[in-house]
Amino acid sequence: MQKSTQAGFWKKNQRALAPWFFMAPGIIMFLVYVIYPIFQSIGISFYEWDGLGPKTYVGLQNYRDLLDDDSFYTSLKNNVIWLVLYLLAIPAGLAVALFLNQTVAGIRLYKSLFFFPFVISQVVVGLIFTWFYAPGFGILPHVINFFTGTPTAILADDKYATYGVIAAGLWPQTAYCMILYLTGLNNISPDQVEAARMDNAKGWSMLWHIIIPQLRPATFIALVVTVIGALRSFDLISVMTVGGPFGSTRVLSYFMYEQSLSEYGTAMGYGAAIAVVLFAIMLVFISLFIVRMLSQERNA
Repeated sequence: MQKSTQAGFWKKNQRALAPWFFMAPGIIMFLVYVIYPIFQSIGISFYEWDGLGPKTYVGLQNYRDLLDDDSFYTSLKNNVIWLVLYLLAIPAGLAVALFLNQTVAGIRLYKSLFFFPFVISQVVVGLIFTWFYAPGFGILPHVINFFTGTPTAILADDKYATYGVIAAGLWPQTAYCMILYLTGLNNISPDQVEAARMDNAKGWSMLWHIIIPQLRPATFIALVVTVIGALRSFDLISVMTVGGPFGSTRVLSYFMYEQSLSEYGTAMGYGAAIAVVLFAIMLVFISLFIVRMLSQERNA
């Protein structure tokens, strides 16, 4: 009787329960490897801990120390610079996608060349731009010297180093946005384009009123991914400048690594506090994006 009751329950709710069975492995992994570490990091931020010995509860002292740490403000400022300049990848990716969407000779070769930065490692990108900026044999210092007469070591100058690293990050990020927009351009309604042409719409008018509105889903994804990429920037800084010169290229993620996980970093609680601040900043942006997305779906 019990087995028949269970079988009847499964038949009645099969369609409702089946998706949850398929999603269960992903949900479990998300809870174990994402949600649990987040709460664990928040808990560690209230302790003074070297990662091996006993923990000492200090309450909000790690957060108070952050407010008195000049390195924290330098890292936060650099994160803002990354966030603002990294958004240039979106219009750049759109421009490249519009060019590659044309039917011209050799377009497959052009697509391969523009797609190349996306498939190579960030470490390789960092090494390429490090050589590009190198004072001895890099191309850029020679170009600057030719026009100004003064050779400039980009990554050794605290005024320019952050911008040099951001330029390296924009290369693959632009390629990623390009891919998103190319996908969006393939889904544009040809009927709307033809109707606009019949109304003599062309050039900027066609782009602004017909093409870009239909690319909103691609723009939304590009914006979310670009903002998250700017806030969690780490690998290029580690490869190109190691946080220097004089700590001028630190961002919050690299500052956290220095304090808690590097060769000389043993302040796990302090590093966890930095991670919590970075997570709170990302959570604000992600929440705004989600609210925006939900409002657009309701109005659609």
